[in-house]
Amino acid sequence: MNNLLQINSTDVTVFVFAGIIVLALLFGFIMYFLFSYRHKQKDFQLLHDQKQQIDVQKIELEKTLRELKSTQAQLIQQEKMANLGELTAGVAHEIQNPLNFVNNFSEVSNELIEELKTERQKTESERSAGTENDIINDIEQNLQKINYHGKRAESIVKGMLQHSRANAGVKEPTDINKLADEYLRLSFHGLRAKDKSFNADFKTDFDESIGKINVIPQDIGRVLLNLFNNAFYTVNEKRKSASDSYLPTVLVQTKKLNSAIEIIVRDNGDGIPKKIIEKIFQPFFTTKPTGQGTGLGLSLSYDIIKAHSGEIKVESKEGEGTTFIIQLPIL
Repeated sequence: MNNLLQINSTDVTVFVFAGIIVLALLFGFIMYFLFSYRHKQKDFQLLHDQKQQIDVQKIELEKTLRELKSTQAQLIQQEKMANLGELTAGVAHEIQNPLNFVNNFSEVSNELIEELKTERQKTESERSAGTENDIINDIEQNLQKINYHGKRAESIVKGMLQHSRANAGVKEPTDINKLADEYLRLSFHGLRAKDKSFNADFKTDFDESIGKINVIPQDIGRVLLNLFNNAFYTVNEKRKSASDSYLPTVLVQTKKLNSAIEIIVRDNGDGIPKKIIEKIFQPFFTTKPTGQGTGLGLSLSYDIIKAHSGEIKVESKEGEGTTFIIQLPIL
């Protein structure tokens, strides 16, 4: 009897102990579940908060991107308008020459017509057929010269309009030599009009075998105008501090290669330091003082040449000058 009670007491103790363990495990599991649930809730709330922050940052970034694009568009337009302003000044000077010829030959022609009228008012015996023919020939020559210089003025105005109008993206057969010569002179006279102290020399060496190639003339004109303006700017800056023996010079060459043509713009300015030469085609990078350049000229030029499936390279030596080389495919 005592043994039975002892056994039962032991069993009860085991069962109680086992129950306690089960309850402890169950309690531990519940606590773990609650802890895990709360932890997951915290993680979920943290992720939710982070998502909201990301959404807010995304909205802000999209707004900033729109503002940057708007600013970039304004700067690009500013660069184009700056070039257009310099071009217009050059046009005003260049167009004055043919207009002067037109005016002068018109005045002379009017005087010749009056002489012819006077001659024809004479009696038959006093009139000279030779004199009348000479006057008529002179008038004819003057009209030919007026026509020539009128077309010259028309060509300059057409070039300015092509430069200023929106890009139609249409390639057309273009005389690169003529285009380069036009914009070189417009750049020179534009800078002269802008800065009366500006003084530089320019030379050309054109390969006449190039003929015409298919390009967008107003776009290539913008590239050339930018390169010419930069070249004249750098030689003029060097002139201000150089000795009297220094002659600021810009050389423009064209060459025909096997499957491409080259346009070379070389100046004898101060050159570009090695540490920045790799940056010059980056947007908004400029070596000019604040307010004198947007840093988009060479970047836009690079994009235009690439759009023509061409290449633009730069070679420079500090203290001696810089050479830009454009290669355009002959299609």
